[in-house]
Parts: sequence; structure tokens; C-alpha cells
Amino acid sequence: MEKKDKRIALVSGANQGIGFQVAKDLAKNGMMVFIGSRDLQRGDKAAQEIGFGSIAIQLDVTDRKSISDAAEKIQSQFGRLDVLVNNAGISNTRMQRLGLSMVEYMNSAKASLVSIDEMRTVWDTNVFGVMAVYQTMLPLLRESNDARIVNVSSTLGSLTLNSDPNSDYSSFYNPVYAASKTALNGITLSMMLELKDTKIKVNLVSPGFTKTAMTNFEGYESLEDGAREVVRVAMYGPEGPTGTFTTWDNVSVPW
Repeated sequence: MEKKDKRIALVSGANQGIGFQVAKDLAKNGMMVFIGSRDLQRGDKAAQEIGFGSIAIQLDVTDRKSISDAAEKIQSQFGRLDVLVNNAGISNTRMQRLGLSMVEYMNSAKASLVSIDEMRTVWDTNVFGVMAVYQTMLPLLRESNDARIVNVSSTLGSLTLNSDPNSDYSSFYNPVYAASKTALNGITLSMMLELKDTKIKVNLVSPGFTKTAMTNFEGYESLEDGAREVVRVAMYGPEGPTGTFTTWDNVSVPW
């Protein structure tokens, strides 16, 4: 199959972690995948490892020129985008730098103690970065007959679960990462509402608590397990659902 005949996917933050596994699985399943990476060299290395004709693309979701340059590259090569996986995200700026365990970090990130600068940095990637990529890539998605946006969120962002006093999640809810995912859920809903009468489908996915740099490798799910719901949803065809928020395997997450 020619590259131009394949579904064209862009995965942000795909040089490592869940994004790398998602890109790898989508490529294995026949998609032409752009490996979004802030560092192009790391993206090239990931693309070579993934194979299947995948292409590294420089993409820093906090840099508007980087996003527009990526869109121009996709436009010039294929003229459309079929699948956008907004995966790039960060959980904090201090945990690894200060050698903190996750529990120690959480205790330092309570609402009364949280670093506003750290909060801005995390939200810049997790919230504003997703919105910037959405706005820039939307014209390319409109050129597809079967377009889908998959935003990678977290069950930690669920207001319903975290407001339940018996929830296992509420002790992890802080203004930095968890609230950034709540905000991501909100802007995703705005995308869903904006696009509800178009051919572009929008889905939210929670990959679970995985062993990645983002969790200080303290998670309990493998990369393969963390990626599988993102991949399952990204592989939906034109008749697949829109407006969903799920975790593996198609379990609905309360908003």
C-alpha cells in the first residue's frame, strides 16, 4: 500500500513512553505515523525503531511556530490528517530534579503549597498545547473523510471521581497535573460540541497508571497496556463513536 493511501496519523510526544507505544501500534496496524517529538534527533531514533515508514517530525506543543511548521510539512506531503493523538504531556517540573518520591511530591503540591510557576509550565503543555495543536491541525483534519482526534487525559482529571469521599483518586488530586487534566477534559468537550455536526470525531482516553517517566516509573501498568485503549479508539472507523471518555477496555470514565 502506498503511503498516501494509508490513514495519516500524528502522535505528539511520541519519542518515548505511551506516545511511542501508541505510534508503534498504529504503524503496525497500517497507519502512516508522524512521530511528534520536541527533539528531532530523538524523534528520528524512535521512527527508525518503529519502522513501517513512520516519519519523525519536530513538534513542541508549547511553540506555535513548531506546530505550524509541522502542519505545513504534513500538508505538503499528504494534504490531510486522519488521526490526531494529543498525547504530549508533563506531570511536574520538580519531582525528578529534587529526587522526590511520588508521595513526597504530592505532599508538596497541595493547593496551599503549589508552585504557581510549575502549574503554569504543566498547563502550558497539557492544556494550552493541546488547544494550539487542535487549532493548527484542524484544517488538515477537515480534508479527511474519516478524521478522529484522540486526547490522552487521565482518570485523575475526573471531577466526579475526585469529589467522591470514598474515591481512591482524590488523594492524588492537585492543582498541577490532575487539574490540568480536568481542564483538558473541558476543552475536549468544547471540541466535541464544535465538531458534533462534522465528519471529525473526538474522543478522550485515560491510559491508566503506567510505568513512564511521567509517573517516575512508579506506575503499575506496562506501556503496552497503557497504550491499548488509545490505540483501540484511534483505530475506530467512520462509524465509530464520538464524544466518549473511556479507559481499557471501553469502560466509560465519569467526567
